[in-house]
Amino acid sequence: MTTTLEILDRLISFPTVSRSSNRDLIAYVTNLFDGAGIAWELVESTDGSRANLFASVGPKEGNGVLLSGHTDVVPTEGQSWSRDPFRLHAENGRLYGRGTADMKGFVASALSAALKAATLPLRTPLHLALSYDEEIGCVGVRDLLAQLKTREPKPAFCIVGEPTGMRIANGHKGKLALRACCTGRAGHSALAPRALNALHLGADFIDVLRGEQHRLATSGARDDAYDIPYSTVHAGLMHGGSALNIVPECCEVDFEIRNLSADDPTAIVARIAEGVEAIVASLRGEFPEATIRIDEINAYPGLDTPHDSEIVKLLGRIGARPEIFKVAFGTEAGLFHNELGMAAAICGPGDMAQGHKADEYIEMTQIDACDAALSQLIEALQFGVSTNSR
Repeated sequence: MTTTLEILDRLISFPTVSRSSNRDLIAYVTNLFDGAGIAWELVESTDGSRANLFASVGPKEGNGVLLSGHTDVVPTEGQSWSRDPFRLHAENGRLYGRGTADMKGFVASALSAALKAATLPLRTPLHLALSYDEEIGCVGVRDLLAQLKTREPKPAFCIVGEPTGMRIANGHKGKLALRACCTGRAGHSALAPRALNALHLGADFIDVLRGEQHRLATSGARDDAYDIPYSTVHAGLMHGGSALNIVPECCEVDFEIRNLSADDPTAIVARIAEGVEAIVASLRGEFPEATIRIDEINAYPGLDTPHDSEIVKLLGRIGARPEIFKVAFGTEAGLFHNELGMAAAICGPGDMAQGHKADEYIEMTQIDACDAALSQLIEALQFGVSTNSR
């Protein structure tokens, strides 16, 4: 039997940075599954350079439990690594490498569990989903979800193995990524007052965002299960201008909304749009071309699974840590719930505090804990798992 550490060593060796190919990693996984007699299928990206994988172990009837993970990792450029990020390195009880925490550690444990499950008589099926380009907005999994919508029976439960320290996370905020396209009037900088500086429009727009953030923080909905207990608005990128002596005509501001389930992101955008109109209304007499247009770039829903749901109880029975909380980062769990009606929760090894940075690592004890929990899950599947999704 291939061990979790052997699998993780291979997974880390594949530089599956978002937007780049993950096909070598997927080929490695399908080779493992072929050797174990595990049925699998691929859902490819449009250009064929990346692929989602869906696999099943056990009986074809029954809903079963789905383990979900993403294969892509964030870039290493600009980070000061003390070791090769795409080679697994063990030291002092830690496993170093890009993706060890987020989230190839869980993927390795899930693959090892699937190989073990293939040797046992399951009464309830085990499913595995591996997706691409999760880090840039849960992009790849959407085509997989479209395929799964057409089949019956669907998995009833979905466990997304993002790093939670093996605690049970029953929720995360939704995310809406947007772009504000600001249009002014170009001119020579020596005659700047006769032009309309699009960068200034962008700055005014950001001030609107700051005002909405203040409103959300002081009088918006609250959920104290989150580190930041209110919805947030954040401007991350601003582009505009081509030369110092030219008043820029165009400026773009990329921003995001991370909303609690109690806050409607469309209502937040509507309030921001009201602030935008106030900015440009006073300018249109002199500059009729003045506009700030807001375009959607990407979105995924939040997750808010009840504490007493069957999937939370199942995770508790198989050894997940009993604390129930909500994670600050987004995951694919909300999509599995919203698109397919699966009861979803997040539980995986490691800590996101170690992800997305140089010398990313996961504690070996976390891998052991995940292996132990998935072994108990497989044992439960041999006796049959209730798929009442309440």
